[in-house]
Amino acid sequence: MRKIISHMHVSLDGFAAGKKGEMDWIKLDEEMFDHVKTLTDNSNTALYGRVTWQLMDGYWSTAANKPNATRHDKEHSAWYNSVDKVVISNTMKGQTINKTTFIGGDITEAVKKLKEHDGKDIIIFGSPSVVSLLMKENLIDEYWLFVNPVILGQGISMFTEMDNKIVLTREEIKAFSCGVTALQYTT
Repeated sequence: MRKIISHMHVSLDGFAAGKKGEMDWIKLDEEMFDHVKTLTDNSNTALYGRVTWQLMDGYWSTAANKPNATRHDKEHSAWYNSVDKVVISNTMKGQTINKTTFIGGDITEAVKKLKEHDGKDIIIFGSPSVVSLLMKENLIDEYWLFVNPVILGQGISMFTEMDNKIVLTREEIKAFSCGVTALQYTT
């Protein structure tokens, strides 16, 4: 059975995006990109909510072709274009576009079936509403929280409407020179 790994940047007060979805507070550096590559190397499926997928697809599908593309742009773009992408969306349900499948309806059952397929891990970048939904169903096996040195005060959280306690085991803590601290937890 494949693992589902959530990769989420959060503010110190637990928000995954600002009140209007802004993410301009997220800090990134080459050291962090190299770390994330170790996660993507072990996954062959990306799971997104529709809004996050639109952001990711709008950038990563062509990032390697840009004139000033960095090493990370080229590597992550190659990964993005090679993996299967599954997007949770009731409005686009049933469509398939360039290695991207859209699921809706009984999302829990669809994700359980994804986990049963052979292959590498399934990784979720961002998508706080999807992570929240899957957390309620205990479908996430590993959490990577990238805690940014900022307090937003309000915003979009992946911990909304939690009605069950999830006990986690800390696996790793990694501090990056840009000020972000990565916390790895497993269920």
